[in-house]
Amino acid sequence: MPSRVIVLTGAAGGIGRVMAEALLADGHSVAAVDRDAAGLARFADVPGARERLYAIAADLTGEAGCLAAIAAARQHFGAIDAVVNNAGIGMSSLRPDAEARHPTIEELGAGDYDRFLAIFVRAPATLTRAALPDMKARGWGRIVNNTTSYLTMLRVMPYGAAKAALESMSAVWAKELEATRITVNVLVPGGPTDTPMISDAAGWPREKMLRPQIMGRPIAWLMSEAADGFTGRRITAAVSIR
Repeated sequence: MPSRVIVLTGAAGGIGRVMAEALLADGHSVAAVDRDAAGLARFADVPGARERLYAIAADLTGEAGCLAAIAAARQHFGAIDAVVNNAGIGMSSLRPDAEARHPTIEELGAGDYDRFLAIFVRAPATLTRAALPDMKARGWGRIVNNTTSYLTMLRVMPYGAAKAALESMSAVWAKELEATRITVNVLVPGGPTDTPMISDAAGWPREKMLRPQIMGRPIAWLMSEAADGFTGRRITAAVSIR
């Protein structure tokens, strides 16, 4: 299987780290992007990381950070084959119990919407747009977006609205690129997942949450030759690995 160069955001921990480890295990090179530089440094002992992982500390809430991340990945690896848009913030960033007691329209201000839309909408669009010339030049590419459940999109603001926008963009991009060998798909865990993004005040028993490891096999498959032509689809990891 060819080794690909993959830009993976939100890579320092949780789901992102699991996906990075799975991609490295398959022989790919990973440009691991995260604002948590200390978390990225903890990849040092992961098999393959010293040779094929390049850590990029970046703030993706602004256009400059996104473009700098792509430029750094391109300079280090030469060209980019895939972008996995996984970076995000959780509802607990608003208040610890926001998963259990959702903020109302009266509680949420413009700044709250700006933060969520910046990381879930503008960043994926900016990163993908900047990496597309490489994929088109190579005649092969992968774009994978991590969204959320449809129920969450309909119930939780502003997280759900921002993820719904990313879901919509995924469908539009898949249609735009259907004549190329660049595929666009959505990959979701399939339920609350045991990562630091969900605070202990959320009310979810951690022993009942999904394990982040369920994302490893699906992301590895999406980067494989077996996934050629598989586009405009939505994979639920909790179902796909059964």
